[in-house]
Amino acid sequence: MSSKPIEGRMTADARGGVTVFTIGMRINNFRALRSWWPVFQAMPRMLKELSKDRELGMLGHQLLFGGPRLFYVVQYWESPEKLLAYASDQGMEHRPAWAAFNRRMREGKGKVGFWHETYVVPAGAHEAVYVNMPEFGLAKATGVVPVGRRGDRAADRLQAV
Repeated sequence: MSSKPIEGRMTADARGGVTVFTIGMRINNFRALRSWWPVFQAMPRMLKELSKDRELGMLGHQLLFGGPRLFYVVQYWESPEKLLAYASDQGMEHRPAWAAFNRRMREGKGKVGFWHETYVVPAGAHEAVYVNMPEFGLAKATGVVPVGRRGDRAADRLQAV
């Protein structure tokens, strides 16, 4: 991604449905490094694996920080089926990381927090606008086009398929 802003009003070039998956962790005790550091390290390995193989279904992701304790990722997927297939595949990075995480959660007694949320958004039920921004979020995952291509108003873009 270029950090150079794209001038004007742009929108994401997402032409169908999209599955949005948010996942994150909260460090509840900084001194409990053994509880949270492996969790922190696991996500970059998974993102690298997913970014290398587009057939797995992840369109793109955005890393975000919610202060010194909160780290999360917004992921954009082709479908919920591809997200779930990746999550359950024994040969991919996620399954062993998830098993290790569950062991650490039991041993760590609340030293690290975790969450994820999944949203399945049908075609025509999402819209985005970016003004003088570099590619970001859904537009970074699917490409960026001028707003006029998908409708000048948010209501128009929500109906465009």
